[in-house]
Amino acid sequence: MDWTGCELVERVEERCSGRPTVVGTRIFPETIVRSFELGCSVEDIQEDYPTLSMDQIKGLIAFAHARRSESAA
Repeated sequence: MDWTGCELVERVEERCSGRPTVVGTRIFPETIVRSFELGCSVEDIQEDYPTLSMDQIKGLIAFAHARRSESAA
């Protein structure tokens, strides 16, 4: 997925081989979205990744959903 335009995601060449990560972390946004798609609740994800706020998790999920809807249209 192309995370360009998502303010919650950054690419830092020296971190995680330049793969997109949640700002200030080494957490891949795809991991968060995949967990949600596999049935984890936002609360479960936040428990697994306590450094992320509920708003960050919801924002990542919403961005991914919107981006997929755009590409399907």
